[in-house]
Amino acid sequence: MSTQRWDELLVNEHEMIERAMDIMRRELEKLPQGEVDQFVMKRALDFLLEFGDRIHNQKEEKWLFPLLVERGIPEDGPIRVMLMEHDSERTLLAGMVQKAPQLPDLAPADREQYKQEGLEYLEIRANHIWKENDVLYAMGRRDFGDQDNDDLVAAFDQYSTSIYGPDFAAIIKQMLAEVEAGGAARKSLIENLSFEQLDAIMEALPFELTFVDADDAVAYFNRLDKEKIFVRSRSVIGRKVLMCHPAKSVDQVKQIVEGFKDGSLDNAEFWIDMGVDKIYIRYFPVRNDQGKYMGVLEVTQEIGAIQKITGQKRLL
Repeated sequence: MSTQRWDELLVNEHEMIERAMDIMRRELEKLPQGEVDQFVMKRALDFLLEFGDRIHNQKEEKWLFPLLVERGIPEDGPIRVMLMEHDSERTLLAGMVQKAPQLPDLAPADREQYKQEGLEYLEIRANHIWKENDVLYAMGRRDFGDQDNDDLVAAFDQYSTSIYGPDFAAIIKQMLAEVEAGGAARKSLIENLSFEQLDAIMEALPFELTFVDADDAVAYFNRLDKEKIFVRSRSVIGRKVLMCHPAKSVDQVKQIVEGFKDGSLDNAEFWIDMGVDKIYIRYFPVRNDQGKYMGVLEVTQEIGAIQKITGQKRLL
C-alpha cells in the first residue's frame, strides 16, 4: 500500500499553482500603469499553463474524474462543472500567453482588458481549487479504497515522470522558484548545452547564419568549410559588414543596421533568383533581455523546394 495519498498530492499541487497565481496577480495590478515585468508575467503564465493545466488538470481528467464516475459520482454534475472550468482556464491562459509579447506596446484600454482577462482566470481558478479541495476530493476520500489510492498515485507518478523524468518534483520546484524570484532567476536554456552540442546544432540548421556584432563586425557564420550559397571564409571574421557587400547595396545595408540600432526597424527581408532556385534572405536585430542592441543576424535559405510543397505529409 502506498504511503502517499492521491488527494494530498493534488492539494500540494494546488498550493504551488496558487503561489504562481499570486505572482500573476501582482503583475496584473501593475499593468494599467505600464510597470508590468513582462518576463515575470510570461514565466508565471507558462507555469500555470504547463504545470497547472498540462500536468495537474490532466491528472484529474485522465484518472481522477473517470474513477469518481466509476464510483457513482454523476458525470453530468460536479464532474461536468470541473471540466468546463478547466476549458475556461486553458482558453484564458492561452490567449494571455499569445498576447504577452505585446504587453509593453499595448494601448491603455488594451492593457486594462488584458488585466481583466487575467483577473477572470484567477477568479475561476481560485473558486475551482476551493471546490476541489473542499467538495470533490471529499467525495473521493469517501468512496475510494486503498487500491484506488495506490492506482491513482501510481498513475500520477507515471504521467509526471513520462514528461519530465524521475526528477519531476525537483524540476517543478525549480520552475516555481524561478517564477517567484522573477527576472533575477532567469536561466537560459542554452546553458543546458555543451559547446560541442551547440556547434553541432548550428551546423545542422537547414539555412545559413551570419552574425554581425554591435560594432558592425562579422563575428560568426555557420557551415564553416562547407558549401554555401554565398561564399564565406575565415578571412571575413572581424571585417566590417559594410565591406562585405557590393558597393551598390552598401547604403541599404547601412539603413537596415541603423534602423535596428535605433529600434525603428525589427526585420528586413529580400529574395532573389539564383540559377533554378529562389534565395530568401532575412535580417533580424539581436538584443539581450534588457533590450540592448547586440548585433544583426542574417539568415539565408534556399526556398525553391519549399515553394513547391502542396498537400500534407504527416508524421503519423
